[in-house]
Amino acid sequence: MAWVTPTFKDVRKRARDDISSKIPGADANVPNSNLRVIAEANAGLAFDEHLYLAWLAQQVLPDTADEDWLVRHANIWLKRGRKAASFASGTVAMTGSPGVVVPAGTLFGYAGTSYQSNADVTLCASATPVPLDALTAGTVGNLDAGTAMQLSTAISGANASAIVVSMTGGTDDETIDELRARVLERIRKPPQGGDADDYVAWALEVDGVTRAWCAPNEMGPGTVTVRFMMDDLRATNDPTTSGFPTVDDVAKVRAYLDTMRPVTVLDFFVQAPIPEPVNVSIGSLASDTTATRNAIAAALAELMAAKASPSYALNGVRQAAQTIYAVWMSEAISSAAGVDHFDLLSGDHVMPSNGCMAVLGTISYS
Repeated sequence: MAWVTPTFKDVRKRARDDISSKIPGADANVPNSNLRVIAEANAGLAFDEHLYLAWLAQQVLPDTADEDWLVRHANIWLKRGRKAASFASGTVAMTGSPGVVVPAGTLFGYAGTSYQSNADVTLCASATPVPLDALTAGTVGNLDAGTAMQLSTAISGANASAIVVSMTGGTDDETIDELRARVLERIRKPPQGGDADDYVAWALEVDGVTRAWCAPNEMGPGTVTVRFMMDDLRATNDPTTSGFPTVDDVAKVRAYLDTMRPVTVLDFFVQAPIPEPVNVSIGSLASDTTATRNAIAAALAELMAAKASPSYALNGVRQAAQTIYAVWMSEAISSAAGVDHFDLLSGDHVMPSNGCMAVLGTISYS
């Protein structure tokens, strides 16, 4: 039978009734009497304990725990606990008089975020790369190529403005929802010494990795192939590039998995998924407005993010890269605000290879 936390009114009545039943002739219901005051005070203290126990009951299980307690659960269940924010790093191009030295530790700034050079650099006649590290962890340190940052302290002979060549790698603290999902997955799927689920869990331990898949025996008997995405760190406005890891990201995940995987694996591969645009053709849309079309595009993009995957394992058995079915597209379009009726002219979209993963392509209307 489920426990129901009593209300303060119920606790107070119990306290009054208890005192009245224990002392012959006493009545703790009399207003302003000593016994009623005692009953009220005891009820307040008892009700506080009930509230605390109700809160504590939520904390002892990771599916309902608050942030502080969830982090404790993560430290118990996950090897590396919660993924902490990481620092962006990269290079800027500086110009100035040839021979001028930009010493290690030189500070730069952009939009309130500071960066520090990590090596002595002598300027050349042309733009010279200077390696920098962000001093603030998180995605706030990531900058687009071409961004202009400024020297915090002037250097004689060096131009005050430096142009970003690359500045990436900064990630925020793992969100509570992401952490909770990893903890629950760890409990539901305990380590098995290197099965497909283990490889997925290990990949998700790497900073920036948001989704991962393991395809056993894809490259031949005894082989393991891992693919992953970095939806936040590598986000762009282009569906064919957004979230897809770089060569350096692949090397980073490979290096970490090499420390975790069984040494008996014959051949081990880590790859980025291959984007496969899914073009959608819609006819007779009503109502056909810009707002409705935008809602449809958002719904289809959400569908791709939720359903798309390269080859993966189900109960240890390799599955083909996920087909995007017409019925899924139809459901997504129907859910978009403003849609009354339409004809879906596109059919199922089968992935051409195991490494492919669906992304939203063009949406055409007729």
